Parts: sequence; structure tokens; C-alpha cells
Amino acid sequence: MRFQGKLTDWKDDKGYGFIVQNGGGERVFVHIRDFAAGPKRPTGNEIVTYEIGTDPKGRKQAKNVSFVGLSPKQSKQPGNLTLTLAAAFLVFVAVAAALNKLPVAVPGLYLVASLVAYFAYAADKSAAKQGEWRTPENTLHLLSLIGGWPGALFAQKKLRHKNSKASVQTVLWVTVAANCGGLGWVMTPAGTNFLHQVVAMA
Repeated sequence: MRFQGKLTDWKDDKGYGFIVQNGGGERVFVHIRDFAAGPKRPTGNEIVTYEIGTDPKGRKQAKNVSFVGLSPKQSKQPGNLTLTLAAAFLVFVAVAAALNKLPVAVPGLYLVASLVAYFAYAADKSAAKQGEWRTPENTLHLLSLIGGWPGALFAQKKLRHKNSKASVQTVLWVTVAANCGGLGWVMTPAGTNFLHQVVAMA
């Protein structure tokens, strides 16, 4: 049986809150992992539908939680457009390097930075759940700026971490624009010559 209620006392840094059932029913605990995968992350005060289950200790807990107003198909949509953008960019960089439009080190830099960014997001999400030391947002943004933004996009969508925080999204897309602008300059004759000199010196 599915119930409907309002999400309250949501603690985004820890990934949990409570749902108060409509009509004055009981309040039940809910964890971020029990929300249906989708582009929206809970922020609090949303109307949701849910089922009642139990945690490993036998306590009542909301399960299979969905936002009211989103169809099951929408709730499970993982943000394919953003993921496609990140993947297409990495392919573009690799092809440009294969055609000698970019030094071979450039796609390597993007790949390594993206992996580091992804695992930095994963570590931050884990720390948030455990109440441990968090990775500063400035560090995450710096990783995006130096070329890790494809990995950051993958992490936000796949891990559903910081993908609904407006300030983080704004800065992230600024770093994407700045990084892509820098790459565009690197692909000009002057930029290519400068980058080859830097790589040679390294």
C-alpha cells in the first residue's frame, strides 16, 4: 500500500528526514537512498508518496519514495542529456588529440581530473551520511575548473549529490564555461604553440 505525506525536517548534509502522513498519520523516517532515482533531490516540504517498510533493526521506515507530480518514468530519469554532454566532450577531446589538434596529454588530463572529481563527490557524499569531515565545495569546483567537470556531472547525476543545490550548480556551470573557453583558446595557433611549449618543458 502506498501512502502520501509531506517531507519534513530534511537534513540534506546527512541525507535523511521524516515524512508526516496526510490526515495526521504517523511520522516515519526516510533516507535519501529510499527515493526513486531521478533528477530531483529532496529539499524539504515536498509532497511525496511512499510505502512502509522496515530498517535492518525492524523499525518503520519509508521506502520507494516518489515526488508527487512526477510520473514513474520522470522519477527514474537520470539526467541523460547532461551525461551525454559530458561523454561527448570527452570523445571530442580524444578525437582532437588523435588528429593532432591537441597534445595527447590533454585528454589524459581530462580523464584523470574527471576520475578524481567523481571520487571526490563520492567521498563527500559518504562523509555527509556518516557525519564526518566534508570536502570543501571550493575544492570540488577547482577540480571542475582544471578539467574534471565531466566527472563532476557524472557524479552529481549518478550519485544524486549536490545536483539540486542552486549555488553549486551555478558555480559548476561557470567552471564548465571557463574550462571550455580555455580549451577553445588552446586550439588556436597561439594557444597550441603555448601548450606544446608547456608540455615540452614538463
